[in-house]
Amino acid sequence: MAIYAVVDPATGETIKEYPTASDDDLRGAIQRADDAHRTWGATVADRAALIRRVGELHTERRDQLAAIITREMGKPVEQALGEVDFAAAIYEFYADNAEKIMADEPIELLAGEGSAVVRRSSVGVLLGIMPWNFPYYQVARFAGPNLVIGNTILLKHAPQCPESAEAMQQIFDDAGYPSGAYENIRASNEQIEWVIADPRVRGVSVTGSERAGAAVAAIAGRNLKKVVLELGGSDPFIVLSTDDLDKVVEDAVAARLDNAGQSCNAAKRFIVADALYEPFLEKFTAALTAVRPGDPHSADTLVGPLSSKTAADRLEDQVNRAVAQGAKVVAGGKRDGNFFEPTILTDVRPDNEAYREEFFGPVAQVYRVGSEDEAVELANDTPFGLGSYLMTTDPEQAARVANKIDAGMVYVNIVGADGAELPFGGVKRSGFGRELGRYGADEFVNKKLIRIGG
Repeated sequence: MAIYAVVDPATGETIKEYPTASDDDLRGAIQRADDAHRTWGATVADRAALIRRVGELHTERRDQLAAIITREMGKPVEQALGEVDFAAAIYEFYADNAEKIMADEPIELLAGEGSAVVRRSSVGVLLGIMPWNFPYYQVARFAGPNLVIGNTILLKHAPQCPESAEAMQQIFDDAGYPSGAYENIRASNEQIEWVIADPRVRGVSVTGSERAGAAVAAIAGRNLKKVVLELGGSDPFIVLSTDDLDKVVEDAVAARLDNAGQSCNAAKRFIVADALYEPFLEKFTAALTAVRPGDPHSADTLVGPLSSKTAADRLEDQVNRAVAQGAKVVAGGKRDGNFFEPTILTDVRPDNEAYREEFFGPVAQVYRVGSEDEAVELANDTPFGLGSYLMTTDPEQAARVANKIDAGMVYVNIVGADGAELPFGGVKRSGFGRELGRYGADEFVNKKLIRIGG
């Protein structure tokens, strides 16, 4: 089978295969991107108008775009529509804020006459290596700010998402981008090595697994290229106090099951204060297992199939190993093809491999803790540091615990609150750098000092 192919995870049917780019194709794409960087988008206003049109086209084609990713990776159609809408909002945000993002930043001089400013400008050709789980959203948060800045984009999407990649290429073309400003490339992993090494490529952004991120970062480092990594996560969901346990449980289910649990910043480890543990576990088990996997094309479906047979095999192996090493399956645990039941594990000890792994699917681990300090210690006892969730009725406790959590993001008493204006990223093995908001536009930019004498 071809490297790039659409395989419906709900049925296993191979719908269409796509050819991998030849070396000459890739060299041509790099040259077009380098040429375009020198000539396109003369003003910030011009670039803002183009990226705004990209967002508008996402909205105009939302039904078509949603249907594609439901077919490619099994995302329930209502969630697919929501992803398209979020991508459109990201492009709109960068269009609205382009002038502010690119404005000169004056620096107050400590001595001497004259003035000093930091002027932001593009750096050149960027390579984006994107994942399958959010095909439109991930591209938007990389391409949106960087095209506004004036960089040009080579975009390698996941091999199982070639149809959505083609649809996005068409959108950028139809929006009026010149040849080379945004180029979808179907490259192999071996080809990507020399693409990164090419001196015309000035930076790399990767969203994916730890293994992929480490491999790309090593190549980029050898070639002195900046890299932004958004990798895995095993986000804690800490419950310390509540006056509405049913709402906390509702939020917990939503935080675990979005995209069938295949989200790097989904809640995965539920850490519950002793006094609330038993009622939480009872209600959480009932609510989570009430959600049954179903046809992703149905508007009523909340959990579709996992994205591929490989993903289902991996999750099944993780659950089986966790149980063999002492974990208890409270509910779920069964697989039907690429569909996996929402599952709850307890009694996961530090010597269990599951304690330090990321479960990319609808599997939740639930832990009991006896104090705030124990909750924080357990939350931080992970190789990852992407996001986190905290439920408490005590504002002072909220501030105190949020400061102690070793993660890039902390959401207090709220879930599903990502926004185009909010920075996204992590620490530890979850990667480094930020995307979205003002901070996402500062990663691949030349902050040039201009110092003028009096």
